Amino acid sequence: MCTVCGCGTGSVEGNAHSHDHGHGHGHGHHHHHHDHDHGHHHHHSGDIHFGHGPAGTEVPGMTQDRLIEIETDILAKNDRYADVNRAVLGGRGILAVNLVSSPGSGKTTLLCKTIEALGDQPLAVIEGDQQTANDADRIRATGAPAVQVNTGKGCHLDGHMVGHAMEHLDLQAGSILFIENVGNLVCPAAFDLGEDCKIAILSVTEGEDKPLKYPDMFTAARVALLNKVDLAPHCDIDLDLYETNLRRVNPTIEVIRVSARTGEGMQDWLAWLRTNLAAKSNAEAAE
Repeated sequence: MCTVCGCGTGSVEGNAHSHDHGHGHGHGHHHHHHDHDHGHHHHHSGDIHFGHGPAGTEVPGMTQDRLIEIETDILAKNDRYADVNRAVLGGRGILAVNLVSSPGSGKTTLLCKTIEALGDQPLAVIEGDQQTANDADRIRATGAPAVQVNTGKGCHLDGHMVGHAMEHLDLQAGSILFIENVGNLVCPAAFDLGEDCKIAILSVTEGEDKPLKYPDMFTAARVALLNKVDLAPHCDIDLDLYETNLRRVNPTIEVIRVSARTGEGMQDWLAWLRTNLAAKSNAEAAE
């Protein structure tokens, strides 16, 4: 799908993946394939590492310099779309948060509870999934406007997709835009969508070492929502160790412990949203 994670099929330079938004516009991103059958690095421990070299990945027949050139080109194109999105959102004083997580973190449930708790606060949702509109339907059931973006085989939302989705939403000044990304802790870390920040959601059931396994995502995130804390006593989980590991990879990350089921910590999360929305609206007014 993309040069950041190296998944998908086809050659590096010949594989273009087209995202169809259902409104007659398509766009192609050139991606590459990471062949796991060649270029292995073996260590005495028996571990195999594919991430050596400046590009952080390997593809047979491709130099590290060429891989870096391709990745740089993809991200530069994405950043141009993201900059347009950011200008639109900033001009209206809209707080945009990019919700990222692995599948099963409870992201959609937490978002539904957040929307309900925010009451009459103007907001909208862009929902990213590879297939189905199940999560967008759950969001709409709360009364919130939502646009579903299906990425097909794509493993993340990008700036272009989000820009098109924004065109289908009546985004009011002073509102909150929630962007629920595809469940994936790898590629979304590298793709700017024009958001104010990334919010990483992780369930206590995922294990305290999750931030250490996926450091790029938790380094890119401003906030970590440690979700399902009501299950901690039943899972032999050390919540303090979770926070220690989060701060090992990102010393400045804010950690909020929450439970969508019991409501624990939800007021802290809502206060964070309201504080940052006010700061965004004030900044727009000052300009």
